[in-house]
Amino acid sequence: MRKIVVIGFAIAAMVLPKTVLAQTKKTQNFKVSKIINAPADKVWKVVGEDYGAIAHSHPKIVSSDYVSGTLKAGEGAERVCNFNEKGTQFLKEKQVNYNPEAYTFKNQVYQAGKFPVDPENTFAIYKVEAIDDSKSRFVFDMTYRTKPAFMGGMMKGNFKKLINDYAIAIEHYINTGESVTKDNFKEIKKEYAKK
Repeated sequence: MRKIVVIGFAIAAMVLPKTVLAQTKKTQNFKVSKIINAPADKVWKVVGEDYGAIAHSHPKIVSSDYVSGTLKAGEGAERVCNFNEKGTQFLKEKQVNYNPEAYTFKNQVYQAGKFPVDPENTFAIYKVEAIDDSKSRFVFDMTYRTKPAFMGGMMKGNFKKLINDYAIAIEHYINTGESVTKDNFKEIKKEYAKK
């Protein structure tokens, strides 16, 4: 009996610190909120319903598609976002807490190829809020942890700029139908800066 108790304590001593450590990992957070000159249902169609086609409205993503048998957006839908032509820099993400009536979902990163993020602690809440018949607010609230963790604070500005650019690209794509790419985004951004 005593041997079983000692073994139990030894196992607890090995498992408990990892559990406690996992619960105390430091994460970073930022929020981007942008008014878009388009109705909420059109913004939702691009960010919530055309989930696998994010490459059309994101200036840094060169290609995207559904993965793991996913055919359309919705609870559990999965996509891959490629940030280079070779497909070596990518994020695999999943839609959870999908609520089309409230125009919101959680975007959980579950695999990161050559990106310094910890997938277990990286996600964003997407939300689209109607302002009036022709305007809406796109809200992107991101929580993340980098690998190594000390890079988190340094990366915040880059991540925030990336999402601000994404919001501009969403508006452009909705209002023109033109896909946004890294090649045409510089001119698009100049155009929106004048407004």
